[in-house]
Amino acid sequence: MKDVKIFGIAGWKNSGKTGLAVRLVAEFTKRGYRISTIKHAHHDFDIDKVGADSYRHREAGAHEVTIVSGTRYAIMHELRGAPEPAFEEILARLAPCDLVLIEGYKREPIPKIEARRLHAANREPLAPQDPHIVAIAADHSLESERLPVFDLDDTAAIADFIASVVGLEKKPTP
Repeated sequence: MKDVKIFGIAGWKNSGKTGLAVRLVAEFTKRGYRISTIKHAHHDFDIDKVGADSYRHREAGAHEVTIVSGTRYAIMHELRGAPEPAFEEILARLAPCDLVLIEGYKREPIPKIEARRLHAANREPLAPQDPHIVAIAADHSLESERLPVFDLDDTAAIADFIASVVGLEKKPTP
């Protein structure tokens, strides 16, 4: 996707990444933007149900299985031992949109906000080692932080910041 606007949400497990991503999708959608998301999982996952026809197709050895209905479609691609696709390959498969929000992929060289929670299991900040982190969203006070800091729940302010960083043009109010 050429000239696609991308912004990431990074953080350790249970830092609030998913909640922030969901709220940002809702906020940007409310503002009239078309949003796509990519979520990176560090574990084996399955979106299919055991026994479903599509599951049976995959179990039989299908490389890709596409499920299509009148309301949505999904393509499941089995790697079958091949390496995980590069970030750019995944981006290239998305339909055109105004903004792609990335959850995870904390090592990719894209602008991102770091989510932090006071009571997260790992509280080691990512920002000092990642020059692509441009702001922090936290549920606690951060006194001597050099980056802009937002309240983790201030979705509107975080959305405004992201829009300015990626250069999203203001949508006319309906």
